[in-house]
Amino acid sequence: MAQADPKKTERTWKSKCASCHGQTGKGDTDKGQQLKIVDMTTAEFQAKKDDELKKAILNGVEKEKSHVFKDELTPEQADALVGYVRTFKKK
Repeated sequence: MAQADPKKTERTWKSKCASCHGQTGKGDTDKGQQLKIVDMTTAEFQAKKDDELKKAILNGVEKEKSHVFKDELTPEQADALVGYVRTFKKK
C-alpha cells in the first residue's frame, strides 16, 4: 500500500475537518462546540479502532449525519485521515 502524502492529508484535514474538529482535533471551534464534537486527543477516543474511525469519516456518526464524506473522499484519503487523527494522541 502506498504511503499517503502528509502534506496532502493535512490539506484535506484543513479543508474538510478542521472547521468543526479544530486544527488539533480537540473540537474547540465555535462549530465544534455547537455540535458537541468529541476531543480526539483523549485516550477514550484514541482507543477506537482504525476501521471505526474510517467508517465515521466516510459515513458520519449518529449525531452529525450531515457530515458524510463518502462521495467526497476516497478510501485511501480516509485511511490517511485516520493516520492523521492518530497524531492527536496526548503524549
